[in-house]
Amino acid sequence: MAQLLSPLPGTFYRASAPDKPPFKADGDAVAVGDVIGLIEVMKSFHEVKAVVAGRNIRFVTDNEEPVMAGAVLAEVD
Repeated sequence: MAQLLSPLPGTFYRASAPDKPPFKADGDAVAVGDVIGLIEVMKSFHEVKAVVAGRNIRFVTDNEEPVMAGAVLAEVD
C-alpha cells in the first residue's frame, strides 16, 4: 500500500469548491498525475497529484482538515 503525502502545510480540500464533487472518492481508481485534492496556503491553492497508480484510494485525512507537510492524505492499493 502506497501513501500519498501532503507536499505543504495548510488546509486539505478534496474538492475544488464546496458545491463541487470530490476529485476522487474512497474506492476510486487513481492514475499517476491525477489530482486528488488541494492544499490551501495563505489563500493560495496547490494541487495534490497522485505519484502512484492503484485501483483503490482511501482517504486518511478529512476534507478541510489542517495538515503538516508530509502528513498522509490517502493510501492507494
